[in-house]
Amino acid sequence: MTEPENAGHDYDVVISGASLAGSAAAILLARRGARVALLERRSRPTAYKTLCTHSLTANATPVLEELGLIPALEKAGAVRNEARWYTRWGWIEPSAAPGPALPYGYNVRRSTLDPLIRCRAAETPGVDVLLGHQVTGLLQEAGRTVGVRAKTPEGEREIRARLVVGADGKDSAVAEYAGVPTRQHENARFGYLAHFRNLPLRDGISHAWFLVPDMAYAFPNDDGVTVVAVLPDKKRLPDFRRDLEGSFLDMVRALPDAPDIDAAERVTKITGTVDYPLRTRKPTAPGVALIGDAALTGDPLWGVGCGWALQSARWLTEAVAAAVTGGGDLDRSLAVYARRHRRRLGGHQYLAADFAKGRPFNPGERLMFSAAARDGALARHMHMFASRLIGPMRFLNPLMVARAAVVNLRHR
Repeated sequence: MTEPENAGHDYDVVISGASLAGSAAAILLARRGARVALLERRSRPTAYKTLCTHSLTANATPVLEELGLIPALEKAGAVRNEARWYTRWGWIEPSAAPGPALPYGYNVRRSTLDPLIRCRAAETPGVDVLLGHQVTGLLQEAGRTVGVRAKTPEGEREIRARLVVGADGKDSAVAEYAGVPTRQHENARFGYLAHFRNLPLRDGISHAWFLVPDMAYAFPNDDGVTVVAVLPDKKRLPDFRRDLEGSFLDMVRALPDAPDIDAAERVTKITGTVDYPLRTRKPTAPGVALIGDAALTGDPLWGVGCGWALQSARWLTEAVAAAVTGGGDLDRSLAVYARRHRRRLGGHQYLAADFAKGRPFNPGERLMFSAAARDGALARHMHMFASRLIGPMRFLNPLMVARAAVVNLRHR
């Protein structure tokens, strides 16, 4: 759908949600000439998401570079996220394996990251950050969305735009108002986390424990703070809830090679959720695009949501920038974005949804995890997949599967 320049829009794009995905999309679209209204229902510019892995996987690094955020992140103390993973076959340690430096992302608390990227959006010419603006409905004409209705500190207002972007999280109001169906995958785990200062971790890098079906991780972050999370099977929930603090601490203490949690200072309360389903939505509708968790909500145990939020913002920008500034067919551009989103993330989400059932490792996972604990090249290969720099097909390519089989035969 190509429109004339004077189509009567207040903006080229209106984005609901000024967190990672929304702020990144606003910056990237404005740099390509779009006029962007970035709406945020919270009124504080320093607002941030609390329930998060606080980790940006390495797939997000090129987007951070394009946004120009890496110097500011490193100045703020973001930690390059090397990792090691415990399995019943031993530790998988990509960083200890010989080879060139591995790609990395950053661990950084959302209390640092969210205000940083939102401030960068506010400083970008062409972006109007509208705090205290909550979308209450969509404007529709001839079967397509042409803007939003929003509740503001001054009352209701309407904002018209060529494209409405839902960057408003897993419970996306934009998706609901647009009638986008949601496919929901139940999660057989619940999760709780807390922040600790000066928690000793081996080599100062991220740790994750695959104690299938239970999981846990410890991610060092900025300012000497480490995020520690446990994700047990829901069968343990009744006992866990009877003494939340004691159960949390006991589970961490019982981890293989557990960090000395009693030697650290807990700086937040224990928070979490008992029900966090995975959600998948078609990322487009006429006049609408969804990015971040609004399009796809993954399993928090993998720590990929922040990276996918930034990637989807970039994919959308690359697909629609010309169209929203009046130089192309918007519907065709949205179809390009939807195909790329599905192709890049569909396989990852399928595997995550299957693993969220709390089942044991399947034969392929047993093969690859056990071999990666015994072979440096496979450990590095695991790092590429865990960082979402390669997809399931490349992870399970015949050459690596054959190598894993040979490694395991040698260790019988």
